[in-house]
Amino acid sequence: MVFKDGDFLEVEYSAWDAVTNELIATTDEKLAKEKELYSKEAVYGPTLVILGSNSVIKGLDRELRNMGLNEMKRFTFKPADAFGDKHDDLVKVMPLSDFRARDIKPYAGMRVELDNMTATVKSVNSGRVVVDANHPYAGRDITYEVRVVKNVTEPSQRVDALGNTYGVRPSLVKINGKVMELKYDSKAKKNADYFVGKSSLVASILSLMKDIEKVEVVEDYERAEIAKSSEPKAEKNA
Repeated sequence: MVFKDGDFLEVEYSAWDAVTNELIATTDEKLAKEKELYSKEAVYGPTLVILGSNSVIKGLDRELRNMGLNEMKRFTFKPADAFGDKHDDLVKVMPLSDFRARDIKPYAGMRVELDNMTATVKSVNSGRVVVDANHPYAGRDITYEVRVVKNVTEPSQRVDALGNTYGVRPSLVKINGKVMELKYDSKAKKNADYFVGKSSLVASILSLMKDIEKVEVVEDYERAEIAKSSEPKAEKNA
């Protein structure tokens, strides 16, 4: 089977540093726990990959195109096909006062947003902070073990997959010609993450699903749910 640009694939994978054999990412919850990489915030199980959308590294996007459903393969990629080469000019020394002005208390390993770039704090000492804006795995050979679980072709299932990616899966999807309606019932937690995720979902639908020209969002709210969410929380005694 040959996949192509724009295909929605559900994929299981694990990735390691090819030299140290350190596990750096996985969709397998059991493996994550075994290798002490488990996170309560992470969502395990098949993840969505949209070919040609830069959702995965260059080498993996290329190799996935020639895989078959439920076929397991293992690849090792050089930095150019993985997370890029490491560039010395992206390692900078900054005064600690710059972080204090931003109300940030830096520590080694911290990921920070600075001047439109994401960087990792490498060290903090003597009033200076060393930050590295290279990708954390830049310059490394990376080994992937990957399996394509499903090629998602039905439009509403594609929306479900995108919704899971952004944490805002609609309770109902309707398509009438070039118009798509997304419904969120009163069970959806309409917090800040919901509104950000919903905006990202709509943008992705219009960008990736070329047959859709308009997205309408219908939201249900119930008095009981609003009252419950707006109740003041009792302070705990120390």
